[in-house]
Amino acid sequence: MAFLKHKIYGKLFSIFKVFPLKENKISFIIDSNQSFKGNLDYIKKEFERQGNFEFNFFYKDKISFNNFKNLATSKYVFLNDNFFPLAFMKFRDETEVIQLWHAPGASKKFGGSICSPEELEVLSMASENTDYLITSSKNLEKEYVEAFQIDKSKIKALGLPRLDYYFENHDLDKLKSGFCRKYNIDSGKKIILYAPTFRDEEKYNNVFDFLDLESFNEVLGDEYVLALRLHPKIKDFYKEDISSKGKYVDVSGFESEQELMLISDILITDYSSIMIEYAILNRPIIFFTYDLEYYLANERGFYYDFKETVPGPIVYTSDELINTIKNNDFDKSKISDFAMTQFDAIDGKASERVVDFLLK
Repeated sequence: MAFLKHKIYGKLFSIFKVFPLKENKISFIIDSNQSFKGNLDYIKKEFERQGNFEFNFFYKDKISFNNFKNLATSKYVFLNDNFFPLAFMKFRDETEVIQLWHAPGASKKFGGSICSPEELEVLSMASENTDYLITSSKNLEKEYVEAFQIDKSKIKALGLPRLDYYFENHDLDKLKSGFCRKYNIDSGKKIILYAPTFRDEEKYNNVFDFLDLESFNEVLGDEYVLALRLHPKIKDFYKEDISSKGKYVDVSGFESEQELMLISDILITDYSSIMIEYAILNRPIIFFTYDLEYYLANERGFYYDFKETVPGPIVYTSDELINTIKNNDFDKSKISDFAMTQFDAIDGKASERVVDFLLK
């Protein structure tokens, strides 16, 4: 039976609604400790700053009576991703369920824009049981209404909490020197972060079949070092190891993607939403799209015209990529203009706005 497991979640949850709600209890629905980092972590810090609250972590894959009881007695429940059992979980009226969503802005189509009719129905039911969906800009209401099948009145453009990270008092020199020591890099070199997304078509996932690393280092190696960060899902779409004889640094396992962005001087990406977050730094972004026509024709598509909208030069070959960096061929005004379409405010106060909205 479709969604049987999720329906069982709902039945189990309803049993524990007999226990009284606690006004200061907050639950976070997460996959793992790793998934707590980011939006949820910043929301927790802001609640701690503003009052005395009790926090509970509901792990999606760990069913226990105590977990269900804590969830059912929480005043606030936060999600950072889709959770289909929510479609069958009827929270009491006093509880507020808030979807923060992990990705910034709106780029590649997702959720209700691409899923099956059956999934669409369950997604709509989950949104009925959601009180608020937090987004980064009012400009994106149409996209999020479609993606979540949610009523427009529930969407609140308060900002992406984890972007508050960039406004903290970081010692950039210390962060970069620590990174360079870790990977044995000359600290005088600039860092180019290459963060490609995964492709459903396996043959396009080995980036070094398309990037001539020897030429890259020959032309740019005196000034730059290439740091490659593969998408976590790449293992599902490419069976072999991705490696090259040329020199580069594999930062796929580096703990903080945000720290990598903060210390890098240029971002190379393709169709990844990482470019939306990087745009707030107003640093150069290059779109290395060696498979663009295939991707546009066969993958899930975008909420905008990719070629007309992305905030940086689009290149198709290794030589074009190298020359763009060598010639410093970037238009920063396009980056800032793009950021303004994705964020209503870039000020480091998103977490505060969300918590203020809920408490006041």
